[in-house]
Amino acid sequence: MDGYAIISLGGKQYRVQEGQRLLVDRLATDEGKTFTPDVLLVGGNGEPDLSPKAGLVTARVVGHVRGDKIRIGKYRPKSGYRRHTGFRAALSQIEIESIGAKKAAARKEKAEEEKPKAAAKPKAAAKPKAATKPKTTKTTEKSDGA
Repeated sequence: MDGYAIISLGGKQYRVQEGQRLLVDRLATDEGKTFTPDVLLVGGNGEPDLSPKAGLVTARVVGHVRGDKIRIGKYRPKSGYRRHTGFRAALSQIEIESIGAKKAAARKEKAEEEKPKAAAKPKAAAKPKAATKPKTTKTTEKSDGA
């Protein structure tokens, strides 16, 4: 298991650890479903990995919520201009379930694949070759013509 990862969601980057919950921009994933965000960096145990493979981080959508209301007021002095608007962000709360799970699973699969390769199958018994007759060379006697 790795200590932390930097993921990218909705054009923003987040530093996350296993079990952490955070609010991000609204995702299209339904509540309770898991997804794999884009991973930019994995680190924490030794050297950081700047080019991690896809699927190293799994996250679950806990729920969809709305952010706090933000009040926006415009005012221009001496002209009687006043405008008030508000805004509430649509957010998704996610929980990081695992970091590096597929990496560890891939290592196990490689180890399992190498075990059968190490114990090579014995070759089939060599077929006996058919007995061959020794080649005879014909010698012709030359006659002297007499």
